[in-house]
Amino acid sequence: MHPVFLFLDPYLIWLYRLTGQALADFLIGTLALAFMALIIGEITISLAFLVVRKRIDQATAEAAKYQRLSMEALVEGDKGVYKAANKLANDAFGKSFFMQIALSAAFLWPAFFALAWMSHRFADIELQLPYSHHSLGYIGVFILLFVAAYFLFKGIKYKLPHFRRIKQILDGYPGRTGEPNRFADLARERKNPGET
Repeated sequence: MHPVFLFLDPYLIWLYRLTGQALADFLIGTLALAFMALIIGEITISLAFLVVRKRIDQATAEAAKYQRLSMEALVEGDKGVYKAANKLANDAFGKSFFMQIALSAAFLWPAFFALAWMSHRFADIELQLPYSHHSLGYIGVFILLFVAAYFLFKGIKYKLPHFRRIKQILDGYPGRTGEPNRFADLARERKNPGET
């Protein structure tokens, strides 16, 4: 077992010894572990977002700017400018997209950490599914309880000050860079410049 797991093991295994009933203890302990992984993941992703927020904003604004330029060039019939601006828009969008994908890893790392610890303790555990010949291992149980923990936490998440602040920041995004321009809207603007 990894030294980190050895250090945490006495504390984590305590969650699995609350009632003295093996099945109940396994489910309660796994639910508690899933909640801990979820909360640590939520805190990690929110802190990582605050760190890279300006870079994401810059890449998103750049993508919107070049997307608008490419649409305007298309309306004007300038294919060379359209292709160049569209390439820059795609590059900026890709940069923003992959930064946001990297943030999602910050949400999941605690779940993988918890599963790694569980593999040392519960690798041979199989729970028989009721009315079925199938069973569920520790990974399946953890995933189901992680999803349940996610939906339970979702109800109270934005009542907590830190997450409420993050939500306010995220809610401010739609008006920041503007709505994406559609070709038909730009063409209409060119035909009728006085209308909005």
